[in-house]
Amino acid sequence: MKEISLQQSKIEDAFWSPRLDVNAHQAIFHQWEMLEASGCIDNFRIAAGQKVGLREGWFFADSDATKWLDAACRIERNQHDPELCKRMDTLISLLEKTQTADGYLFTYNQIHFPGQRWVNLQIEHELYCHGHLIEAGVSHYLATGQERMLKVARKAADLLVSRFLHAGPKFTPGHEEIELALLQLWQVSGEESYRSLAEHFIEQRGRQPLFGLSLVGQFASNAKRESAVAHARHDYFAEQGEKDVSRVPAMNKAVEPRFSQLRFFVGGLSGKYFQQHRPIRQQQVPVGHAVRMGYLNTAAAMLLNSERPQADEALLQMLQSSWERMVTRRMDVTGGLGALPVSEAFGNDFQLNPETAYNETCAALASLFWNWQMLLLTGQQKYADLFEWQLYNAAAVGMGWQGDAYLYNNPTLCRGGIRRQPWYSIPCCPSNLSRTYADLGKYIATSAEGDVWLHQYIGSEIALEPSGQTHLSIRSALPWEGKVKITLGLEQARELTLHLRLPAWAGKSRMWINGEEQELPLYRKVRFDPTATGYDPRLAFDLPVTRLWQPGDEIELHFEMPVRVLHPHQKTKALHGLVAVHRGPLVYCLESVDHPQVDIFTESIRPEADFTTEKSDLFGGIVLLKVRAVSGQVLTFIPYSLWGNRGESKMSVWVKETRED
Repeated sequence: MKEISLQQSKIEDAFWSPRLDVNAHQAIFHQWEMLEASGCIDNFRIAAGQKVGLREGWFFADSDATKWLDAACRIERNQHDPELCKRMDTLISLLEKTQTADGYLFTYNQIHFPGQRWVNLQIEHELYCHGHLIEAGVSHYLATGQERMLKVARKAADLLVSRFLHAGPKFTPGHEEIELALLQLWQVSGEESYRSLAEHFIEQRGRQPLFGLSLVGQFASNAKRESAVAHARHDYFAEQGEKDVSRVPAMNKAVEPRFSQLRFFVGGLSGKYFQQHRPIRQQQVPVGHAVRMGYLNTAAAMLLNSERPQADEALLQMLQSSWERMVTRRMDVTGGLGALPVSEAFGNDFQLNPETAYNETCAALASLFWNWQMLLLTGQQKYADLFEWQLYNAAAVGMGWQGDAYLYNNPTLCRGGIRRQPWYSIPCCPSNLSRTYADLGKYIATSAEGDVWLHQYIGSEIALEPSGQTHLSIRSALPWEGKVKITLGLEQARELTLHLRLPAWAGKSRMWINGEEQELPLYRKVRFDPTATGYDPRLAFDLPVTRLWQPGDEIELHFEMPVRVLHPHQKTKALHGLVAVHRGPLVYCLESVDHPQVDIFTESIRPEADFTTEKSDLFGGIVLLKVRAVSGQVLTFIPYSLWGNRGESKMSVWVKETRED
């Protein structure tokens, strides 16, 4: 399969276009303002000698700025904005001035510990920060064709190659992001050493003897360095005669069960938290920090997609096994990943407590990236199906309706205390989501000689060839209605196989070609098994349609979208007696703001409850679900991704189900 570039894709969709406009015209500028307000941009000014002041934020704060630049560049690829370009140029100038002659750029060390490098690679995210710097360089080059920021990226990458290409397992990154960056840089530059270093980092994981002992030493070193920074901060304010007031906002709130801290330390010492517990091909089970695991597996899949001389069956088998285990035992109903607070990590099988579930937005995004690479690698539509489910639910929930408030962790039950915030002390999710939204057009379709795959039903114009001689016009009513129309733009009749994804969430699927209904495979006509548990992307089906297509041929698809009650797996103890509700690709939830006189946590519904749909002007026009509870109260469900946009409230994806005695 070949990706469709953003230049070949233009989204025109009633659901997505307004959200992409908010992303491009509001969210990205709000994020810049927050980076300035929190001192993140000033860190580069201080390191470059342009300003005297105090460095703010975590040791990995540089990545928040460069990830913003990455997102801004991707937005610029879709639509030119002079004001956005000014901010991009401001940051690029600072990066150029801050970067050392040999390519190093890490303000934490440059300001606080000049001369120290690569000290605590598992903890302090030095390579992670260089990774986001490199990704920003690649995105700027693709957006503008200019090599200014690409030169910054290549200087950094060349430094890493010279330092780490032949280093041992002790010198692998604690956060697996640099591998993605190096592979992207290899794709645009053709420099083989970048790909080699990415592969080296992946292959060296899990091979360090006595990893836990080494980690203890790094924790001690990090604590010592942090103490030195704290003393320097104290001395700075004492000298200035000012009170020590941090510009960085508070951490996000999360409900922490007992032993969360203990599990974090055990996971770290065992290596599982860092995916350092065993070599890559033996990592059949998703463990540890959910974002890191997703990035690692994305990079491994990218390697398999990078035209290797021969297939690496063991690596492919690992990726498939890990994905299966994640989907069937370690994924929330929304597609959220990472059940454990503090460690932001996967729990054990079926450990999916809705109130303590962490489900970081970035973990959902990491899974999107991984699913996309698996789709390119295998052509199996189950990966596109999970991509869609997580996009509409576990990822979209991370950004508020106006683009200026965010959720970091995303439980599926909230009794209060968790609310959307304009910024966090670790603001990794906002710009990560912004850059993903900006790239949405490339995830809709893929092509190969004589074959076209349609993965996402998003209204768009897709040129299947750079020349534009063959293109698809897609009109979609999703996610509110299951109607899709595809028009083929051809210069002349052409034989093609068009692969259509029949979603796992759909009821009966129907298809018409030029107004004539087509017979679909029999087993696709009955979609729902009433005993099925949860959402299963493996039920997605690839429908190939081969024919001599004429210019202007039309395909109409209709996916039935009944309201479906999802039962959790019986082994998920925290969810006994509870059910979730979805319609189409959207998971729904109850929110207290819609039920001022009702306790949403005690109400229950009957198994045969009759849900109705109701169109609402809320949030620009949505479909609400309503049902009468056992108590007689009418319960109103809204899409999960929209909760928390009307002030602080309580929320639950889960509702009690009461059966007759």
